[in-house]
Amino acid sequence: MTRSPITVRGAKQLREELQTLKNELRPKIINAIAEARAHGDLRENAEYHAAKEQQAFVEGRIAQIESRLSNAQIIDTSKLSASGRVVFGATVELTVLETSEEVRYQIVGEMEADVESGLVSISSPVARALIGKEEGEVVVVMTPAGEVEYEILSVHYL
Repeated sequence: MTRSPITVRGAKQLREELQTLKNELRPKIINAIAEARAHGDLRENAEYHAAKEQQAFVEGRIAQIESRLSNAQIIDTSKLSASGRVVFGATVELTVLETSEEVRYQIVGEMEADVESGLVSISSPVARALIGKEEGEVVVVMTPAGEVEYEILSVHYL
């Protein structure tokens, strides 16, 4: 099985979520199920069914996080030195040539991508176009709305 890259920050966030699910939510759900059982007939007990549904969701999320962490390749982006080239974990400042709008993205693993926070997945069209490029280069990214040209202003390894 291939290992998925993830930043140290992303792995930490997943571990924190896992701890919350296991140590806080799971016990609350178990108590809610026990309380609902005490009310009698389970066939028509909406509280019981809701708690069981929530339990299934939490257990599924726990399994998903554990699987992702076990298959993760954790990369410390602060120790990267790619001489101004865009690599996994790099933070890239770009200018959209058509509008002169400046944007900033960090290239991260699929598990931690959040475009609204400026975290783009390594497999996204933007990241694929940027990987291997250097400051000053112009890249063309195919988007659903058509081609977008970016100029790479700077590359940082935070």
